[in-house]
Amino acid sequence: MTAKLLILPGDGIGPEIVREAEKVLVALRDRHGLDVVWEHGLIGGAAYDAHGEPLPAVTLEKARAADAVLFGAIGGPQYDTLPKDKRPERGLLGIRAAMGFYANLRPAILYPQLANASSLKPELVAGLDILIVRELTGGIYFGKRESRVVDGHQVGHEVIPQARVASDVEQYSDYEIARIAHTAFKAAQLRNKKLCSVDKANVLESSQLWREVVCEVAADYPDVELSHLYVDNAAMQLVRAPKQFDVIVTANLFGDILSDIAAQLTGSIGMLPSASMNEKGQGLFEPIHGSAPDIAGKGVANPLATILSLAMLLRYSLKRGDLAEKIEAAVQTVLAGGLRTGDIAAKGEATVGTVAMGDAVVAALD
Repeated sequence: MTAKLLILPGDGIGPEIVREAEKVLVALRDRHGLDVVWEHGLIGGAAYDAHGEPLPAVTLEKARAADAVLFGAIGGPQYDTLPKDKRPERGLLGIRAAMGFYANLRPAILYPQLANASSLKPELVAGLDILIVRELTGGIYFGKRESRVVDGHQVGHEVIPQARVASDVEQYSDYEIARIAHTAFKAAQLRNKKLCSVDKANVLESSQLWREVVCEVAADYPDVELSHLYVDNAAMQLVRAPKQFDVIVTANLFGDILSDIAAQLTGSIGMLPSASMNEKGQGLFEPIHGSAPDIAGKGVANPLATILSLAMLLRYSLKRGDLAEKIEAAVQTVLAGGLRTGDIAAKGEATVGTVAMGDAVVAALD
């Protein structure tokens, strides 16, 4: 059956990096037996410029009809003064919510050839391979928000005559927790069968429920070793001994923070892909970096995170792990051959541009 993809280049460097991933897609279709068709759509600032909305109805319609979505990046300083509901990031948040992309998979992989690019000692991070599974559609980012002025607000033993008070509610149901836990356990089964659940159960009621439900789900996966860490300790352990982890599962806010810490361990966010999955197996696949407007159009952006996002698309949505491994091996070959874009180059090391890096990966596929 022919797979159907939607490609959303977006803004900034998005079109440049997606173009290189599309070259890889063409090579896989033409020379390696991938039965696939795709079309393009607009999202973010590009969509606002064309339609006055960051997520036009036509884009969402195409996404719902696709097996998977490959996305570049959104945003730029020219959109900073727009109303909140028109800003580019609303396009990405909107498609995540509308498509039910509840599970965010964020690998943090440090290729041995880039061990010196990390901020940690090479012996601590060489060969690092962590997968963070972040719950993406619940928690404090989607809870009730309130901002108000309060008369007679009490702080400790002191009463403030008038104060501006804001609140954001952290809320999870057992269903939401169980759903992401099952995703994480299944991911761990495909790796080294170790899962660490991260919470703040010593303080937060929502985290206490989180831990209870994760332990209940664990009964379905006796082959996976489950451990628990409080989020502050998990952050410390990520920079102390990161290779102790295999798969980490955690709530939306904690996952946002921990995945960025893990990303920094690899030396460059230009190397890291991600996937956001729904219950139907559809996914949104994207590099974790932003639109980098300062280098947009200069041909120097690193396309490898986007190309590796395509590998995740093949593995998780199209069930073509064989082709995903082919892409990942090609990236390894290119790095072993000494090719570097500016973000992953050592001081004084020669660099190549976006197009040259993409061409090298395509050549290495064969």
